[in-house]
Amino acid sequence: MAADKFWSMLGIARKAGKVESGAFAAEKAVRSGKAHLLILAENASDNTKKHFHDLCVRFGVPLAAAGSDSDLGRALGQESRMVACVTDEGLAAAVSRLYAEQNVIR
Repeated sequence: MAADKFWSMLGIARKAGKVESGAFAAEKAVRSGKAHLLILAENASDNTKKHFHDLCVRFGVPLAAAGSDSDLGRALGQESRMVACVTDEGLAAAVSRLYAEQNVIR
């Protein structure tokens, strides 16, 4: 139940049209400066983790590793997703706060 608020807020951000999901879309959002938070599934490959970690460091985007690709996909209304980013500053702050407070599946 602790992680429910995190996943729910992420779903709200998606319904508001403020989430880009999938590797290509997320990378484009980070590079263009639109991303305010990147969420990466914990079961992503080491190469994917390194790529997005390095990208986030380079562009100054906070990174959160949470749940599995199934968890992330379910929150976004998809089958599965390895990576997604929140493109609204306020929603990203809310998701980040819930991530920190709820100690989401690590």
